[in-house]
Amino acid sequence: MAEKAEIGVTGLAVMGRNLARNLARHGHRVAVHNRTEARTRSLVEEFGSEGDFLPAYSAQEFVDALERPRRLVVMVKAGGPTDAVIEEFAPLLEPGDMIVDGGNAHYLDTRRREKALRERGIHFVGTGISGGEEGALNGPSIMPGGSAESWEALGPLLTDIAAVAEGEPCCSHLGPDGAGHFVKMVHNGIEYSDMQLIAEAYDLLRSGLGKKPAEIAETFRKWNEGRLDSYLIEITTEVLAHTDADTGKPFVDIVLDQAEQKGTGRWTVQTALDLGIPVTGIAEATFARSLSGSAGLREATEGVLPGPERKALTGAEADGFADAIEEALFASKIVAYAQGFNMIQAGSAEYDWNIDLGAVARLWRGGCIIRARFLNRITEAYAEDPALPTLLTADYFRDALAGAQTGWRRVVAEAARLGIPAPGFSSALAYYDGLRAARLPAALIQGLRDYFGAHTYHRTDRSGTFHTLWGGDRTEVEP
Repeated sequence: MAEKAEIGVTGLAVMGRNLARNLARHGHRVAVHNRTEARTRSLVEEFGSEGDFLPAYSAQEFVDALERPRRLVVMVKAGGPTDAVIEEFAPLLEPGDMIVDGGNAHYLDTRRREKALRERGIHFVGTGISGGEEGALNGPSIMPGGSAESWEALGPLLTDIAAVAEGEPCCSHLGPDGAGHFVKMVHNGIEYSDMQLIAEAYDLLRSGLGKKPAEIAETFRKWNEGRLDSYLIEITTEVLAHTDADTGKPFVDIVLDQAEQKGTGRWTVQTALDLGIPVTGIAEATFARSLSGSAGLREATEGVLPGPERKALTGAEADGFADAIEEALFASKIVAYAQGFNMIQAGSAEYDWNIDLGAVARLWRGGCIIRARFLNRITEAYAEDPALPTLLTADYFRDALAGAQTGWRRVVAEAARLGIPAPGFSSALAYYDGLRAARLPAALIQGLRDYFGAHTYHRTDRSGTFHTLWGGDRTEVEP
């Protein structure tokens, strides 16, 4: 009998192909399958020398090629295509086998699929994979959910191919059913916020200080040597330093300023609203992309709406402004991560996942898009206090925010004065100030709600629920 494969990958577009290659490079025998046979043949012909591939050209042949318990990785488009693949393969599997969804699925879909397949005796493992095509090939950050039993069988293979940071693999079992895809969703939301903040810093350096893209690239390069050291800052230097071959212009100037999105940012914001968790940085980043894509609306208002003329700061006004932008970027980035971890904490409580926030920070240190030096600090913070209410109160981050106060506030104020949109910086500062406020104006909101809708309110001086008879003698009653 021919030797069977340890694991199989179906869906051989770039991510699936590279994940299969990664597994094969690590000495695992990998069954490969695609809806179109040509893509399967192409993989084996082009990369067969990298490891032991077992091509399969039908669903039955693919399943038959896998050792028990079968580990079948699905790398297809989220939504309907994933459901179609599951329905194709599930009838061919046996109890104890597992289907691993490595796509960007919505965590509620993952919960639905896991429940349905569990009833058939099949393990469904929703697994977040971050790092893009390069990470899939050379070592991604892997965020698996699913049952403890499936992790026991699958974990060693995933851990083997994951990125390594500080000597530890960037892969950890996060919890049952949708936990892995939930964490990946929040990861992508933080990614949205991170990129928006970087873009705002670029805009302020360019419009606020008159720097050229190549000069700004050098500024980011220097920042990347310090506390802002991260993958996204690193590639920002590359993009800003790039020159378009056709025009000789800076690459950033020939790219249409309409950012696209695939939906994970929206999912994060929608879920945060359902959980009642403020993720203002992610929300503003998502809305900023929507605004950039509202071409008709922007065309209709350009040159019509009044406001200050953008003029670069000069002389004493410009002194230290680049350093202030760095401070604002770091402080706002801290807020974005703090909000993301609060959301994971809330999701874990809502669905009883028991997610280890320190483990999340550890597996984001390498391989993924938001990998950054300060994730080590986040790991340390949760190691010291697993029940930390917010990262902002951890010693390192509290001290960093204290040191950024002057620069952060200066940047937000100057952006408003110059008419440079900075929703990421502004919302991060507003969130920070809202948290530290002894009293918020929400008391007035509660009074208004009670006035027009008899929604009641609570008092500061005694317990209970109260309503004022606004349309009568304005006495207070306890409904």
